[in-house]
Amino acid sequence: MQEKLLKIREEALSCLSAAASPEEINEIRLAFLGKKGQLTEVLKGMREVAPEDRPRVGEWVNDTRKAIEEKLDEVQKKVAEKALSLRLEAERIDVTMPAPKTLVGHRHPNTLALEELERVFVGMGYEIVEGPEIEYDYYNFEALNIPADHPAKDEQDTFYITDSILLRTQTSPVQVRTMELKKPPIRILAPGRVFRSDDVDATHSPCFHQVEGLVVDKNITFADLKGTLALFAREMFGQETKVKFRPHHFPFTEPSAEMDVSCFKCGGKGCRMCKGSGWIEILGCGMVHPKVLKMSGIDPEEYSGFAFGVGLERITLLKYEIDDMRLLYENDIRFLNQF
Repeated sequence: MQEKLLKIREEALSCLSAAASPEEINEIRLAFLGKKGQLTEVLKGMREVAPEDRPRVGEWVNDTRKAIEEKLDEVQKKVAEKALSLRLEAERIDVTMPAPKTLVGHRHPNTLALEELERVFVGMGYEIVEGPEIEYDYYNFEALNIPADHPAKDEQDTFYITDSILLRTQTSPVQVRTMELKKPPIRILAPGRVFRSDDVDATHSPCFHQVEGLVVDKNITFADLKGTLALFAREMFGQETKVKFRPHHFPFTEPSAEMDVSCFKCGGKGCRMCKGSGWIEILGCGMVHPKVLKMSGIDPEEYSGFAFGVGLERITLLKYEIDDMRLLYENDIRFLNQF
């Protein structure tokens, strides 16, 4: 029995010395120390050993097991250290190389201009309201005092889905929907994307953004409109900015006006931006037409209001001195990185 155990020990130690991977070591462990291993088979034969010899044989078995386990631990440590060394060599990082740059995005110039515009009007107590881009002809035209045969429909030629459904040409339908659902006082700002059948050039696009405002309450006058827009102009373009109103015509407002702001580039002296006039046309506005109030369920004898609309891209182009509207939509990273 002693010779048999000695042979098992020498064979196990020899195999372990030649082992070069964790898988080989595990196979050797199972072959000698596992449930069906050689040492386990010796223990199963203990019943054939004389009772007086069993303590001595058990001691030989334990010594053999201990020797194999010690060699097993030793070889496992060496193989693990070698594997780690090879891994560190293969995965070595050259700390002298520049780290890869992470490109961080930021807000689009249109978004920057809209956020500043919203900040101004929210500060005056306005609520931001949005509406559907696919709209009924009634809300886009008829409820704004533009009947089917009105020439203003030609000026706002758009994309029709059916005879009564279209892509909205302005965010004014949001104003009508708000007046139908909410009783005065009303003070809202309606930003959103709008669509018109325009050719693409430096100042036009079939898809652009508009921001419209509406105030309806008792005793609202044109003076309230002028004061509101003058404050808006100063906040957006500088405290020295002046405003000028020119008579105009919009079917949904009466009286109506175009508003100009003094050129914030040259201070009104005349330059390339203002084309030498000292003034820049910025938006359209006026008092809400009594017929529009009445169609929306508001008594024009009791309430009055004003409305205004500005193209967001126009604000962006002026504020950041961009001379071509198409740059806003081309997503050229060299252009966008400037903001």
